[in-house]
Amino acid sequence: MKKIIVITFLIIISINGIGQTQSEMNYEQNKSYSNADDELNAVYKAILKEYSTDTVFIEALRTSQRIWIKFRASELEMKFPDRGISDYYGSVYPMCESSYLERLTKKRVKTLKIWLEGIEEGDVCSGSVKMAR
Repeated sequence: MKKIIVITFLIIISINGIGQTQSEMNYEQNKSYSNADDELNAVYKAILKEYSTDTVFIEALRTSQRIWIKFRASELEMKFPDRGISDYYGSVYPMCESSYLERLTKKRVKTLKIWLEGIEEGDVCSGSVKMAR
């Protein structure tokens, strides 16, 4: 019986040690979003370099990216309307905000990577995207 009590006690202690504070979870999620944003910036810069001679495309890309940044902010506002952020959403808000921004950013990265990876030859709707090598 003592063994069971000791084992149960040790399990409870170890489970409590695994938990994170909300502040730590907020920090980790923000770091994850920041990494996604860094990847987006790297992909964007790589496209600018890869297509540097296509000035019409570059201008369209820049316009698209500016509009996408506004779209991302608008999506966040729609998801979490300003109702007194700390009072309404609580301490979990920074984590939720970063998580949503990360998801949106990863979708944008996936979209933009098409210009780096290219499209299979024969796609008649490739537009400004180069053919895959």
